[in-house]
Amino acid sequence: MSRRNLKYIVGNWKMNHKLADIKEFFTTFSQSRAELHCHPWIAPQFIHIPILKELAFTLGNIQVGAQNMSHAASGAYTGEISATALSDMGIPFVIIGHSERRNQFKEDNELLSKKIKLALASDLQAIYCIGETAIEFEKGTTKEIIKEQLHQGLSGISDCHKLLIAYEPVWAIGTGKVATPKIAEDVHAFIRNELAQLFTSANEIPLLYGGSVNPENISGLLSMPNIDGGLIGGASLKAKDFLSMCHQARPFARS
Repeated sequence: MSRRNLKYIVGNWKMNHKLADIKEFFTTFSQSRAELHCHPWIAPQFIHIPILKELAFTLGNIQVGAQNMSHAASGAYTGEISATALSDMGIPFVIIGHSERRNQFKEDNELLSKKIKLALASDLQAIYCIGETAIEFEKGTTKEIIKEQLHQGLSGISDCHKLLIAYEPVWAIGTGKVATPKIAEDVHAFIRNELAQLFTSANEIPLLYGGSVNPENISGLLSMPNIDGGLIGGASLKAKDFLSMCHQARPFARS
């Protein structure tokens, strides 16, 4: 079965939610869900991962992952989380290189490449985030930036069967702005072509779009041939919105 048969609805909860919010989310989710023809994934704060895993287990379909991990395998790195620890806990995926990590914590492509290699070696699915800033977009250098992030971040990686790519234009994250489906598809097609230079099975790598995705615009984005899902921030925090996006993914499932 192709990894691209079903769309990915990935909620990045960032540094949000308390226990009461989480319980409310899953109560609503369990009451309102129908059969979901998509991959529903959620990445909460690290401290909440065990709680979400327990709640998600009762539903049987939500995968719970991590928002980040260390570039080091182990050692004296206070406050960091290793890929080995995530794998040992049965965590299936990790987000790497989110624009907030790049911008606020100054993570560059070289560091992120180390993280991706460790994640894949630990049998984690790695969602590698790439994207241009508003200035780079206005200068027309989007594809140049994307190419650099891909080739530097994925340097030395030969096996892509657990790799996903998330294109998230920085100018669209949390701003309410969103790339039109046509603009997003153009970049995704470019990414697909660049990946073909790195991997023989590039066509099997799921490509996600992130940047102010919500129930009102997700259908148009998912209708594009190279957009395999969404990496969703604020709109994933409420169960009704998350469910709406999951249900809207159903018509685009491939047999």
